[in-house]
Amino acid sequence: MPTSYDKLWKILIDKKMTKEDLRKALGFSPSTMAKMGKGENVSMEVINKICEYFKCNYGDIIDYLPEGK
Repeated sequence: MPTSYDKLWKILIDKKMTKEDLRKALGFSPSTMAKMGKGENVSMEVINKICEYFKCNYGDIIDYLPEGK
């Protein structure tokens, strides 16, 4: 189930933050950020923490990409 985090990366750019800034602010492991960088699935706990941090909804940070498209 491919996932795109491009919307999240755009938010980071707009807020002049790096992925490392986000990782440290929310206490994520480097492997969690690596998974997101590769478009892999992460836990809903991770997604929830990001949404809470940025006060946004799931659709504001991720997109589901149907396989084969």
